[in-house]
Amino acid sequence: MASGKLSPFHPISLIATWFGSGLLPKAPGTWGSLGALPFAYAIAWIGGWQLLLAAALLAFVIGIWAGGVYAERMNLKDPGEVVIDEVAGQWLALLPVALSLEYYPLAFLAFRFFDITKIWPAKWADQRLSGGLGIMVDDMVAGLYAAIVCILAVYLVGSF
Repeated sequence: MASGKLSPFHPISLIATWFGSGLLPKAPGTWGSLGALPFAYAIAWIGGWQLLLAAALLAFVIGIWAGGVYAERMNLKDPGEVVIDEVAGQWLALLPVALSLEYYPLAFLAFRFFDITKIWPAKWADQRLSGGLGIMVDDMVAGLYAAIVCILAVYLVGSF
């Protein structure tokens, strides 16, 4: 692949930065996670948690490719503006509460907490894996941890 910077409007940039949300100033991961929320609800409304799971897995696979190409073209290991990983992880976090908007703030905050703290094995994946896979895996771990928090919350508080 040719080297050099990508235009923000290049299809790989649009995917990797989740339509530019990762290019917003300060805390691109937070913007990417926020940008994932309305899409998650729309996907879940159309096809339930099953379609949201399929979308999260598709975002993961596409993110490995797009995030890897973007990082390579920008000559960076894990560019902050690549937030497709936050999208996939946030969607995974929302699976247990896919149609319960009341739990979206919890899923969002839990995901951001686990994404930032990188509790094992997320930290291991972040340090040891490279390319697109390295960009994506730690966020999927964070999404899984946040999903567990949501399951516990639903169990303890009840479904709305």
